[in-house]
Amino acid sequence: MTDKGQAAGVQPGRLSSEKVAANFTDMHPPLSAHEAAVAADRCYFCHDAPCVTACPTTIDIPLFIRQIQGGKPGDAGMTIFDQNILGGMCARVCPTETLCEEACVRNAAEESPVEIGRLQRFATDRVMAGNTHPYTRAAATGKRVAVIGAGPAGLACAHRLAMLGHEVTLYDAKKKPGGLNEYGIAAYKTVDDFAAREVDWLLGIGGIKLETGVKLGEAFTIRELQEDFDAVFLGVGLGGVNRPGLPGEALDNAEDAVDFISRLRQSDDATALPVGRKVVVVGGGMTAVDAAVQARMLGAESVSMVYRRGREAMGASPYEQDHAAKHGVQIVTHATPVAITGESAVASITFERTATGADGKLAGTGEQMTLEADQVLLAIGQRLDIASPRIGIENGKIAVTGPGRTNLERVWAGGDCTAGEDLTVVAVAEGRDAAEDMHKMLMEG
Repeated sequence: MTDKGQAAGVQPGRLSSEKVAANFTDMHPPLSAHEAAVAADRCYFCHDAPCVTACPTTIDIPLFIRQIQGGKPGDAGMTIFDQNILGGMCARVCPTETLCEEACVRNAAEESPVEIGRLQRFATDRVMAGNTHPYTRAAATGKRVAVIGAGPAGLACAHRLAMLGHEVTLYDAKKKPGGLNEYGIAAYKTVDDFAAREVDWLLGIGGIKLETGVKLGEAFTIRELQEDFDAVFLGVGLGGVNRPGLPGEALDNAEDAVDFISRLRQSDDATALPVGRKVVVVGGGMTAVDAAVQARMLGAESVSMVYRRGREAMGASPYEQDHAAKHGVQIVTHATPVAITGESAVASITFERTATGADGKLAGTGEQMTLEADQVLLAIGQRLDIASPRIGIENGKIAVTGPGRTNLERVWAGGDCTAGEDLTVVAVAEGRDAAEDMHKMLMEG
């Protein structure tokens, strides 16, 4: 994958544009009509389908697959979108291997599961290729709702509210909407600017006014939103980044992995993105995998992903861990960072070996190891960044009950800023369910 004789240091253009383009092709190419028909034929169409239970948005998976089998992919797409309006993105980025496909009954026969994710993409792509948005708005209710955050939760909430007849103003702190779908997911998972195209398609329903570059706590407060709108939804995600406070953290070429991924996603020319020859990624979640794999794809000679516990405790699924290993990423476990060293820029990073006690607690062993590195990417989690002392916080996230109700009157929340799995599909479900609850309150009191 890499060229021989690469120069040391962090620099752009380690690979030719042709090689970079080949590396960043679609991770799971779309199915042809014939391939989709063959894949659909493998479904048993279970009556009590475990795959539906495993889907956070409870899509009727046997129904949409039967619709594909019957030659009606458009109907299949609508079955998906009725439950998950971001079904196109979820088909590309959902960890189906640990959700619907893991629950597929074919696994019990030691066969490969039905390719639910790729069938979902086949169906949703057909609908999105149409010239008009497939949903129409209900009669206007005269109610106005503010949605803060144009990520998966906010987009799902805004669309459902608009469909129910409410006027929605959708705010986002970034210049472009989409949240992590736009800024935080590996480029090879969402090619051809799909995140932006999906947002444009979603907004086609009408009734949603988008305002970007507007941050909660700076442009307005929650109290002001409560005064100006009939209801408020917070889908602000986790805008802050955890930093371990390591010596040498401020050296050149030591940075947050989310910033590295974001720069790549927003770059018009991936070859222009500087990458090190020897890269070390600290962390064991999806962000760490995405950063590590993409560093290799950009031409890094060696990439190590170092995690403080064992593989079984990693946030990244075994499938994603194997995906990283197949791309030449070395996964090092039971090591926690101690210091980053170098004069003005990163030269190495030192770790202490760890062990897990019988009580499950992690402890250092005193043994240290040092890895050469000219680039260190820190992927040790994100945190809530919200300037409001009035909102209830529990375990570092916005506390909610039921379908996203906060402690504040007429204020709901959902997505990564609340408790639960930090998955796109979970955020969509929470945004959708909060919208339904808001609608009930707005119309019935």
